[in-house]
Amino acid sequence: MTEPAARLRAHQLRLGYGDEVVIDGLDLDVLDGTVTAVIGPNGCGKSTLLRGLARLLPARSGHVLLDGRRIDRYPTREVAKVLGVLPQAPVAPDGLTVADLVSRGRHPHQAWYRQWSGDDEQAVAEALAWTGMSECAERTVDTLSGGQRQRVWISMALAQGTDILLLDEPTTFLDLAHQVDVLDLVERLHREKGRTVVMVLHDLNLAARYAGRLVAMRDGAVVADGPPEEVLTASLLRTVFDLEARVIEDPVAGTPLVIPIGRRHRDDRADRADTEQADTDRADPNPDRADTDRADPEQADTDPDHDPDRADPDSRTATRIVDARADHRASNRR
Repeated sequence: MTEPAARLRAHQLRLGYGDEVVIDGLDLDVLDGTVTAVIGPNGCGKSTLLRGLARLLPARSGHVLLDGRRIDRYPTREVAKVLGVLPQAPVAPDGLTVADLVSRGRHPHQAWYRQWSGDDEQAVAEALAWTGMSECAERTVDTLSGGQRQRVWISMALAQGTDILLLDEPTTFLDLAHQVDVLDLVERLHREKGRTVVMVLHDLNLAARYAGRLVAMRDGAVVADGPPEEVLTASLLRTVFDLEARVIEDPVAGTPLVIPIGRRHRDDRADRADTEQADTDRADPNPDRADTDRADPEQADTDPDHDPDRADPDSRTATRIVDARADHRASNRR
């Protein structure tokens, strides 16, 4: 099967802020029609990478290609028609309604000769319906719950009509139920509308469930890149996150499930191992003796060092009685 084309490609990318270099010499391909989750510890450069891919942070060296062309040579409006970005914890202006926010996704399609049209109205209505937010269209964004707000922002990206979505921690500040709800929506975008998605996630188990590819970063570099079952290993978690963990199969999704092992549980496991060893030692303080007792009994007869006088007293007495009876019978025959 032919591998999908790279929609976005970072080549020897160098990014930073002020005098600080965060990413240096990074290579990464974002393949068409895939869902990629970028994982890694805080401060490793995940969000910086996303900003660089979106052209929100200029490259100091290297470059990003969008559909084979350097992204910094595209007009801004053209980039916005292809690539949508949902930043970390976005904030809407006070008093802005849901419909107004979603309609801003249509700005790249506007021009002096093309103002708001029926097509734009339809795109907004479809985006709200698709995300289940139509009933909230006239509510102000600041009256919504965290999960509803994320749905509205995704609606705006959907109305924008882009093929590629870059989502920077879309589940931040959400409870678990709303995290799953938002990621279900992203998964539907990919499955039903063919969107290419790159998202930064902190929850490793959700990343493994919802992304077909994981990119693990540390200190501004890609440490591992591949399917979740190849990336999420105990060894990698130790290397990337300084985390001791067990990785088992998720009983629901069949994907890797990370079980962290904190210091307390590591100490408990060590204590249990010490206790079990002490119990074993008390039960059998001289394990070598057991081996001797299980030795071949015939060996004693052939052992030149065997001393019959050191045998069990009862067995010596029985031997003397047998010998005495044998001597008495011999005497009577004579």
